[in-house]
Amino acid sequence: MYFLGIDVGTYESKGCIVNEDFKVVASTSVRHELRVPRPGWAEHDADDVWWSDFVHISKTLLREIDPNDIAAVACSAIAPAVLPVDADGKPLRPAILYGIDTRASSEIEELEGILGKDWIRKKGWNELSSQAAGPKILWIKKNEPHIFKRTWKIMTATTYLVYKLTGNVVIDYYTASAFTPLIDMNNLNWLDELSDLIISPNKLPDLKWSADIAGYVTKEASLITGIPEGTPVTVGTADAAAEFLSTGAGVSDVMIMVGSSVFFIKPIESPAFSKELWNSVFLKPGTYCTAGGMATGGAITKWFRDNFAEKELEEENQRGVNAYELLWKRAEKVPPGSHGLLSLPYFSGERTPINDPKARGVIFGLTLSHDKYSLYRSLLEGVAFGIRHNIEKIKRHGKTTRTIVVGGGIKNKLWLRIISSVIEEKLLIPPVRIGASFGDALMGAISQHAIDWNGITKIYEGRYESVSPDPDLSKVYEKYYKIYEQAWPLICSLVHSLVNIEEVR
Repeated sequence: MYFLGIDVGTYESKGCIVNEDFKVVASTSVRHELRVPRPGWAEHDADDVWWSDFVHISKTLLREIDPNDIAAVACSAIAPAVLPVDADGKPLRPAILYGIDTRASSEIEELEGILGKDWIRKKGWNELSSQAAGPKILWIKKNEPHIFKRTWKIMTATTYLVYKLTGNVVIDYYTASAFTPLIDMNNLNWLDELSDLIISPNKLPDLKWSADIAGYVTKEASLITGIPEGTPVTVGTADAAAEFLSTGAGVSDVMIMVGSSVFFIKPIESPAFSKELWNSVFLKPGTYCTAGGMATGGAITKWFRDNFAEKELEEENQRGVNAYELLWKRAEKVPPGSHGLLSLPYFSGERTPINDPKARGVIFGLTLSHDKYSLYRSLLEGVAFGIRHNIEKIKRHGKTTRTIVVGGGIKNKLWLRIISSVIEEKLLIPPVRIGASFGDALMGAISQHAIDWNGITKIYEGRYESVSPDPDLSKVYEKYYKIYEQAWPLICSLVHSLVNIEEVR
């Protein structure tokens, strides 16, 4: 008996097959690109990226086993994405992605003016931000009425994958919590009263829990993916929630996911409200979490590599040495503080805790003596300061026993030391580092009662690696962090003015 898990990320999709002993027997990944047609926009093509990646990964993995032994399929993806599809289930435009897409700023202001911030908070447990799907749906309604008129359903990425597999249109409650202000979190239902203002509930997916069975693989999907017809498919969830599941984290732990963006999840005992963080039910009935997310993390290192690491990329091509590894090893020689540089990592606006779609990246302290490795280290440090900013807010929601770090960023050993020293906490790294797709496979196992939710925490007992803070680094970073905290409030109005000039042009 095997369980297939597939996750679609911002720049990469991954998949794995897990056996009944919860060992990974096969895994693979495929890269894809993020479309940025305009500053502040971020899009994926649902078929060329999401579905194409899923099919490729599924076919690749199923070569390793007898497909008839697959007991369940589960998937996750970036969330929330906004994808309008027509009555035939065909995408009408590229999907508008999560909080890194900041195009709906005016729609946020419009909805706050009409509904009031208090009403939005009471109904949805959250304020509107670039992470919210509701304003982006309204953006389509206002700016692309021809598309909105033809829309049968609004789907997110996991919804679309499950639809392609089963023909059913579903979304899990955790992912749906980001569809503010369309969802009533107190009663866990879509709000009919916003039908005229934004969209009718009948154009939104059916709400279910993550490990519920959404449906079964259709004959058509079986022919395309190689997954046997009739295989159960779970509702699935967002990538960060699946990643949390993959870590073996418990109710008193916090997860830091350092991927293209940075995401945080901390389970809590009862519903909470924070203006700075996101609040939600979690993966099963009676569970809750507080969460946060930075708009950019690894995306900044990719930006730097693509634009400034010509030498390292040439070495990668000639000697097969990873360019990212070359960068961080050379940046290790730069002292903490990067010779007086400080970076604000708001390259795609910023999500929590400042929740400012008009925020932009800032690097200050530059002199003629700085080189590119000083700049690179400063960017790593800036993300680490953003992580601390979030962790400090999250800790207000309850004691944290362990901090578990996952995602592609854990390959960067310098970055881990910086993060640990900035937040002054030991970081635990799970032994299975595939991430969300492993969490998906475990969710598939839960759906078939092969394991329960509590059993997952036992898989990793005593098997975590750790990175501890360096006291000398922490002393330096404490001084820099105090400046970091003060910087954005002092310059935000000037940055907003720059953004406004560009928007007018």
